Amino acid sequence: MMTTETGAAADPVHLGDSASSIMNKVQEITGEIPQKQLTVEDLRRMSEPVKRLVEAGRVVAVKRLVEAGRVLAVKEDQDGRRSARITLQDGQLYLHPLLRQPTPAHAHTLQESEVVGVLEPSCTLAFLDLGWAGSTRGRVTIRLTRDTPLARQFVLLCTGQRGHTYRNTKLLEVWYKGEQRECVVGGDYESNDGKGGAPLLPDLQGQYRRSGRAGTVRARYETWRPRSAQFAILTMDRQDGYQWPDVFGDVVSGLDVVRAAVNHSDITEVTVVDCGVVLPL
Repeated sequence: MMTTETGAAADPVHLGDSASSIMNKVQEITGEIPQKQLTVEDLRRMSEPVKRLVEAGRVVAVKRLVEAGRVLAVKEDQDGRRSARITLQDGQLYLHPLLRQPTPAHAHTLQESEVVGVLEPSCTLAFLDLGWAGSTRGRVTIRLTRDTPLARQFVLLCTGQRGHTYRNTKLLEVWYKGEQRECVVGGDYESNDGKGGAPLLPDLQGQYRRSGRAGTVRARYETWRPRSAQFAILTMDRQDGYQWPDVFGDVVSGLDVVRAAVNHSDITEVTVVDCGVVLPL
């Protein structure tokens, strides 16, 4: 209640319905987000026009949480709990692979199934961060061919949804170094020596493109082979008209990083230090 200068009682000032606390109103105005209240929709709003001041405050708060590394996608199953970082770079949201790792203090978590739910069928961008000589050298972004089994398998191995991931795998060898058909191969998530890389999906056969352009990403082995999770990236345009089969993606940025890796003294010292996908929110 408030009183006027004459001492008369003024009408009550309501902060909202009786179920709302003052703290909730403060959080609404400032954009602060209580734990367990972050949603996938909050991430989506980061890329949409904001119409109200309250919405703007919440968008800013979500962005700050992501930039501080306090937003994780989590998955719990019979093998325990794993979590994946969600990061923001150059206006793009990235989902990193599920790992067994400590959860940061005051972290906000989303169910991995909810986050991954926005990937299909529009997830077309994956990334590999390559590094050697003790440092990360750059990010390779790959646009995947939609609705192909090899592309779906690549997403699984970039996100770790099935427990396996390309993270910490090394590049295996360079074919035809210095020639027009030069390419680099990798993707042995099992033994990391070229002898593994079993498929994660029961049937990888499908309708695939053929291409001989630099940046082409294809299966190293035929889709029916037991090591068909391994991949190859063509680094030069083929001038002889030949086109590689089983193409499921193209490098859209970072081809210079791949070429620098090829020119490193020992290709097996080049590792995929991180990987993941771009969230199409």
